Amino acid sequence: MMTIKSRRELLKQVSARYGAARGKEREQILAEFVASTGYHRKYAIHVLRHPPSTRGRQKRRKPRKYGAKVETALVDVWKVANCIAAKRLVPGLEDLVEALERHGELQLDAETRSQLLGISIATADRLLRTHRHGPRGRGLATTKPGSLLKKSIPVRTFADWDDARAGFVEIDLVAHCGLTTRGVYLNTLNLTDIATAWTECVAVLDKGQRHVNKAIVVARQRFPFPILGIDSDNGAEFINGTLARYCAQEKITFTRSREYHKNDQAHVEQKNWTVVRHFVGYDRYEGNTALRALEKLYQPLRLYVNFFQPVQKLIAKERVGSKVRKKYDKAKTPYQRTLERDDVSEESKRHLRELYATLNPAALLRQIETLQTELWRLRDQQLDRSDGELE
Repeated sequence: MMTIKSRRELLKQVSARYGAARGKEREQILAEFVASTGYHRKYAIHVLRHPPSTRGRQKRRKPRKYGAKVETALVDVWKVANCIAAKRLVPGLEDLVEALERHGELQLDAETRSQLLGISIATADRLLRTHRHGPRGRGLATTKPGSLLKKSIPVRTFADWDDARAGFVEIDLVAHCGLTTRGVYLNTLNLTDIATAWTECVAVLDKGQRHVNKAIVVARQRFPFPILGIDSDNGAEFINGTLARYCAQEKITFTRSREYHKNDQAHVEQKNWTVVRHFVGYDRYEGNTALRALEKLYQPLRLYVNFFQPVQKLIAKERVGSKVRKKYDKAKTPYQRTLERDDVSEESKRHLRELYATLNPAALLRQIETLQTELWRLRDQQLDRSDGELE
């Protein structure tokens, strides 16, 4: 049986002879062609009379607008931004480029800089496509419901607090338990402001009420505005008398999400992935040494995330048939969103601007990577000790 390529080559050779031949000669050429290709006689006559054009399909090519220098600069800036999506990267590209130039991390000629800052989201996405990596895995759920004072703490759904003032935060614990929830392991307390997306992470030795409450006090001091409200899940580490009394004493609104409705805490759940899991991972960490290493990591990470990681906020949803169309606002960093708020004091904004002028995103990322290496070294030491105990 001839291949398609062979049939096409034979057709190319025979069609000219068939068109020039007459009478019995044409009949003989047709019979040989049918025998060789296995085509039906009528179809063979058709293709011999109307052979396909030998001219190949011409692909339209636009002249390339962005050269290698622009692509290299885009990739460099994208890596400093921790490889975020183009729809988050491009809106804040000018501020990020200026910060890198201010600290001598990026040197661009005038033409390359102009082209880089004029790049569209679609073009940036296309240029970065070959540089991306695949997704990561997921961890274990460790929330155990708490019944104490549960009925006295009001429920908040995902639809509430949409127009909240800065200072209403969602809180959650992220477990660093590895593949098992047995024993005592570190956790990260994550607080995310709904209005500005400002995020603070605090390392916690365990899930005890005392340690969690102490971490909330530490996180409050790091926010650039007062905490007005706290919304938690139904875990026993939050639903307890210690936190309820603390919130009442500090005049902080305390609410909880509905059980089995993770979307009620969509803001903090998102940060659990983009901040904690992305930079710390899913490994198991135990003890005070790992606690100090994790807390050291969160010092530069909080600056990097809040000042140089743009986020988008959902502003509208429309159902069209079976599909839901979502509309997001322009990507901005939590720092930019905080400066735009009328309910944040001018003194706090001035302090943030002064701090921002001193920050080098590339240097922060290098510091984060160094501290990640130290944390992973502790993880390897813990694994070696565990293997030794098993032997």
